[in-house]
Amino acid sequence: MEENAAVLFENAIQKLREANDELCRPEEDVVAPLVCKNSQEAISDYLRGYLLLQGVRPSEEATIDWLYEKCSSINSHFEKIDLSSFKCDVDLESRFCNGTENQSRCFDIADHLDTFFREEGIIK
Repeated sequence: MEENAAVLFENAIQKLREANDELCRPEEDVVAPLVCKNSQEAISDYLRGYLLLQGVRPSEEATIDWLYEKCSSINSHFEKIDLSSFKCDVDLESRFCNGTENQSRCFDIADHLDTFFREEGIIK
């Protein structure tokens, strides 16, 4: 399972970089759905990877909320990550995103997860 978790963590890191690269473009050139999609995929992969390390195999249909709640039930330190304002309506299969504020919030959550995982020694 650790092997699968490592793959998910690598993918999460790559998706976070792609979202960051997109945000570093001039504002008028930023493709908001791309930032949201990459950020959400990073969040999902970080959480799924953690659960796999803990011996929990989440279903493919598991939502980010469910993954987060399960992670929080295993490790109370996850409460440091605030998902309360995570309201991005982007569907990972579509190209829709609810504007700049939400794309930034999606990215911020993914970035905080990355930092949290490094501080906790889960990834290096």
